[in-house]
Amino acid sequence: MPQNLAVIGTGYVGLVSGVCFAEQGNTVWCVDVDRDKLARLERGASTIYEPGLEPMLQRNLHEGRLHFTDDLPLAVRNAAVIFLCLPTPPDEDGSADLRYVLETARQIATIIHQESIAERRILVTRSTVPVGTAEKVRRVVAEVAPGSDVRVASNPEFLSEGNAVRETLHPERVIIGSSDPEVVAVLSELYRPFVNEYDRPLLVMDERSAEVAKYAANAFLALRISFMNELSRYCEAVGADIEHVRIGMSFDPRIGRRYLHPGLGFGGSCLPKDIRALAHSAREVGAPLRLVELTAAINREQLERFAATIKARFGGSVRGRRIALWGLAFKPNTDDVREAPAHALIRLLLADGASVAAYDPEAMETSRQVLGDAIEYAPDMYAAASGADALVLATEWAEFRSPDWEQLKALLNGSVIFDGRNLWDPSEMHRRGFEYYAIGRPRRALA
Repeated sequence: MPQNLAVIGTGYVGLVSGVCFAEQGNTVWCVDVDRDKLARLERGASTIYEPGLEPMLQRNLHEGRLHFTDDLPLAVRNAAVIFLCLPTPPDEDGSADLRYVLETARQIATIIHQESIAERRILVTRSTVPVGTAEKVRRVVAEVAPGSDVRVASNPEFLSEGNAVRETLHPERVIIGSSDPEVVAVLSELYRPFVNEYDRPLLVMDERSAEVAKYAANAFLALRISFMNELSRYCEAVGADIEHVRIGMSFDPRIGRRYLHPGLGFGGSCLPKDIRALAHSAREVGAPLRLVELTAAINREQLERFAATIKARFGGSVRGRRIALWGLAFKPNTDDVREAPAHALIRLLLADGASVAAYDPEAMETSRQVLGDAIEYAPDMYAAASGADALVLATEWAEFRSPDWEQLKALLNGSVIFDGRNLWDPSEMHRRGFEYYAIGRPRRALA
């Protein structure tokens, strides 16, 4: 049965969640304080790049199921279930900053109290939050609106950018953190179209376990990436090929094939922030997670090692060199550049005196907002390479897989390529006459 929902925050998680809930027939009020963003969304223009999102956004606007507003009281009056999809940025010590979550919970409770809303409201934390957050939200509500029928639950998201629409509509699992049978019943009905009992289960657990589950999942994914990156260093030292090693591992059903690709390290809005927050929380309770802390350190070192490889090729410095860089987003199929390895690498190259010409299919504008005029933004991948002393691949967009090699070789000032994602085959690159450097792979000298 369709429900009336509110989604507070139209960032990545909030927008995708709100649109997908509306797609299942629910009426959704998406609330934000950014009026420019709301105006764009009301026109049917997505504020993020996510495959499949914009047509769905436009369809549900047209059907009248999706509303964008800065009127929080309106949303609270109309919605029986309210999702908090708000940022939890890292503090200086690595802990998650809950000010937006708790302040919004306070505002919602104030509205309920002032307007004497007697009907049940379910307040759901969908943001990635530290253990104990649901209890903090509950205390805020009890303080501001004593006696009101507000229930609190945890419903962590497990979305990966570039696949978020598919993963919302067809999730690998949905977790509901609540010990309240009525809350579980309402949220189970809401998620019924998304799950099944065979391969997309709905899992019910206590709030604290639900909160930890999200952090644990992201930390383990980050650990896998850092393990492969550290192993790539060993492969380079002994003359093994990390790609062969990866394939040999991936057919073991206990390990699987995902998140085993070595590269420049992980970035984005989730993994770096979440492992810092988990490590901080663990230290606070006297149960440090040493593997998690090492994971973050290895991730930093991987990028620094790659930059050192580039500098070493040019005699220890890239001062005065023009470097072409393909890929600015932290991963393909998104325009998100938050903690993007490409950006960190650019800063290291600029600090050493290089100039950088970059191209990305979707992340040019988001990069310009961060980097300003520090680099050249090329109109296409070949323009970026024109006159460059080396090409660096930083993000493995599909369009970079099969370039016109002859054109590329003619454009480059030399034939040096640094592949930060192991996108290309070393034997083929050698045959084509490129001086090719990859991650954890043997390098053959040109004849």
